[in-house]
Amino acid sequence: MKTADKHLWEVDHAYYCNLGNYFSNDCGQHYESFDAFLEDWGSADPDYNLLFRWDWRFDEETGHHLEIFWIGQRKGLFLYSYVDVTPDDEQRVKEFLKPKKQHLVGLWEGIND
Repeated sequence: MKTADKHLWEVDHAYYCNLGNYFSNDCGQHYESFDAFLEDWGSADPDYNLLFRWDWRFDEETGHHLEIFWIGQRKGLFLYSYVDVTPDDEQRVKEFLKPKKQHLVGLWEGIND
């Protein structure tokens, strides 16, 4: 199955990103819904808050959740957001992530395939 045909929770990214920080115990936030997450991060400046990775996880016991990983570029901060989501949130999550991907790709301008 092509990645484009998969649900976000079916995508298995290589390796993983840690929900934590070696240098700080205060680098993550938990949100009980995608709406609550968007209240804090929906209009975050992509230069100050560079989203560099996401993972949608599903577990029979804990349900669906989205892990979003950020770099605060001006301060060199590593942050993560842990968001409780449902399959019904998938389209809105994609809409949130697409411009973040475009911004990230733009940072590699000058390197062409």
